[in-house]
Amino acid sequence: MTTTPPPSMSPMNPITEDDIAEFLANTPDFFERHAQLLATVQLNSPHSHRAVSLQERQAEMLRDKIKGLEGRIMDMIRNGTENMILIDKLHRLACELFETPLDERPFVATDKIAMQFAVPQVALKLWGLEARYAAQPYAKNISDDVKTYADALTAPYVGANTGLAAVQWLAQPAQAASVAVVALRRAKGQPAFGLLLLASPDSQRFHSHIGTDFLMRLADLSSAALLRLQPLTI
Repeated sequence: MTTTPPPSMSPMNPITEDDIAEFLANTPDFFERHAQLLATVQLNSPHSHRAVSLQERQAEMLRDKIKGLEGRIMDMIRNGTENMILIDKLHRLACELFETPLDERPFVATDKIAMQFAVPQVALKLWGLEARYAAQPYAKNISDDVKTYADALTAPYVGANTGLAAVQWLAQPAQAASVAVVALRRAKGQPAFGLLLLASPDSQRFHSHIGTDFLMRLADLSSAALLRLQPLTI
């Protein structure tokens, strides 16, 4: 077997820790020839702050690795459980919306979203609707600026209330510290026909680092349930 020669030391070329590490990595049979070293090597334990053998230190490292993997597994199980809860709530919301008469769906949508997902305030506005819905509260007081904002909203806005005009639709606008805003569309890339606003007095409830997959699915579901309030297109 060919072995890597040990690094040579000279005043001009001192041996470094990297040299030693490289030598040991490239000479796997070193400890076979010097097995007695394994029994004499002592390392500091990060748990007990005492000197332990190399084998004991390796066992501690293995236990730490197993503990870390167990933690990751528990996180995956917890996330999976939370996702199933969200899916179940979305499913129930869908069933309730499609069982509701068309003219009542906007009211049911805001009430059920607030209840199912524990959102303190929810507001919904729709435009471009059939004439018979024009007098409904959800079709009034919608500025052109809001419609332009909704058209430009290709992804949910999640974060602090920065003075969005849509916040004034809420019963208590001053209590909206953080918001989530999604546009409603017939299909991706088409103009928006509505805007759904979720608000909380908790500034961390909706923040810019949370995922938006759930909000996008909520927007798709709400759009499918409400688009029939628009005139039929051929």
